[in-house]
Amino acid sequence: MVDESLKKLGFEYIDLYLIHDPYPGKTKSLGTHRPLLAAQKSGKIRSVGVSNQYGVHHLEEIRNEGLPAPSVNQIELHPFGQQKLIVEYCAVNGIAGEAYSPLVRGVARDQTVLQVVNEVGKSPFLVYIRWSLQRGFIPLLKSATPFRIVENASVSNFQLSEEQMAALNALDKGRDGAVTWNPVDAP
Repeated sequence: MVDESLKKLGFEYIDLYLIHDPYPGKTKSLGTHRPLLAAQKSGKIRSVGVSNQYGVHHLEEIRNEGLPAPSVNQIELHPFGQQKLIVEYCAVNGIAGEAYSPLVRGVARDQTVLQVVNEVGKSPFLVYIRWSLQRGFIPLLKSATPFRIVENASVSNFQLSEEQMAALNALDKGRDGAVTWNPVDAP
């Protein structure tokens, strides 16, 4: 699969190759992880990561097999769905947290978010991105709108205060905060 991807892309190596999901369990996850580690060792891949809700138990399967931890775990992360157990596990084990749906699918009506927006004079979406960055996450953004692309790039010209971060951190709704497919308890 790596050689085919390299050929299609026309590249000599891939910076980050993500395993799409941990299902249907140990066989698929480890059966995919091992060949990617071999491709990494041969220089075809720089980093191997995982995505789509690799939970702690999935990451533990990798560790229990004596394999290196993924470089990245791409999971849904935003103030309403903070995945605290997974995030803590990743932080302790040196796995970068890449936040998908960091803009909460355009949800910008929460009163706490709007209060922070008024205080900093930025859009709700910049507040979400800034929150991600200050939490140490890598927000995965996409837009086809030139204005949004430029706006998203302006996130480095302000900081959220400790109080603002605490207010946003308090918005976590656990699994009920998900805006996408979020099988945090899946086998």
